[in-house]
Amino acid sequence: MKDSFFKRNGLSIVVALMMLAAWTAQAITGHAAHNQELGEHGLPGIGLGAYLISGDFWSATCENWESEFLQMGLYVLLTVWLRQKGSAESRPMDEQEEQGEPTPEHLQPRAWRRGGVIRWLYANSLSIAFLCLFVLSFTGHLFGSWRKSIAEAVAHHQAPEGLASYIADPSFWFESFQNWQSEFLAVFSLVVLSIFLRQKDSPQSKPVDAPNSKTGS
Repeated sequence: MKDSFFKRNGLSIVVALMMLAAWTAQAITGHAAHNQELGEHGLPGIGLGAYLISGDFWSATCENWESEFLQMGLYVLLTVWLRQKGSAESRPMDEQEEQGEPTPEHLQPRAWRRGGVIRWLYANSLSIAFLCLFVLSFTGHLFGSWRKSIAEAVAHHQAPEGLASYIADPSFWFESFQNWQSEFLAVFSLVVLSIFLRQKDSPQSKPVDAPNSKTGS
């Protein structure tokens, strides 16, 4: 019997729906908070549509996306070269443990079979994709925060700051670093806690009967 669409794609569907639900809640509550702030300055509120294209909304959104993509991209790269004994998130300490049966050529992805630059790009495509997404979201964060700063300057009857000047503003980098450190803390926690703790049937965990010294899931 053929597996259902949900069974084949359940993990991605549920995570995507969770993300969309949280993003929707962010938009609704962010809109309310933004209008509350405008009211405190004696300014009229804006509609939800206007808020969704505002610097305030995209600054907050891309600020979070940038840290997630940076975390995942660097983590993918770091796990290529570095090990952590006992962690389910690490490659085995002995590289011979990773050697399995080669995939038959007819089952190999076409990009891999082509060789050359195409093979290299395919072999590194996951980290490249995450780092490209980081650059895009960082740019979105920068422009969103800059537009937000312009709106705030106008509201306070001040001269808006140029982009070249704003990118050196400590407040912009504070927004980034406060998220980056939390993402690295989360990765550190997963790497270390998976040495000693287990979650039955999760691929992020070692088998429940595995010793703490076992490295890799």
